[in-house]
Amino acid sequence: MRRTEPSAEREGLDRSSLSALSDKINKICEGLLFILMTAMIAITTLQIVFRFFFEALVWSEELTRFLLVASSLVGASIGFKRGSHIAITFLANKLSPKASKALGVFIQLASMAFFVIVGWYGILMMKSEGGQTTPALGISMAWIYLFYPAVSLVIMVHLADSLLKILRRD
Repeated sequence: MRRTEPSAEREGLDRSSLSALSDKINKICEGLLFILMTAMIAITTLQIVFRFFFEALVWSEELTRFLLVASSLVGASIGFKRGSHIAITFLANKLSPKASKALGVFIQLASMAFFVIVGWYGILMMKSEGGQTTPALGISMAWIYLFYPAVSLVIMVHLADSLLKILRRD
């Protein structure tokens, strides 16, 4: 049996909490994104077939629009987890390691503040527009606006995980 150093064990414990949660949430989001994209393709194809051979489906365009918004938000959360969003690294590459770390911390905190605002306004929209229903599907708009606080929360978990990784760097 191999013995690990106490600091490695502590690092493993820290990693297993927030990073594991972030990884699990991301795995769910990746599956959800696949389902959302597949549903959009299927519904759009069905709409084309029905327009050509039968009567147009009244609800398909509205549902596809909502699925597009949801898939964009879920895709953004996956991008935050992977660190694959567009970035301008020219300045960060020129900085010292300590200054680069400080910049990374600032960017993560500013991103977290932004998604707190997005989530907050999503909740406000759920409250103010929740009494309305969608024209074709007849579902409450609160369900549509729920995407914003839900995805903001997911992105906040990913950003907190990234922030802790930056803070642990030497």
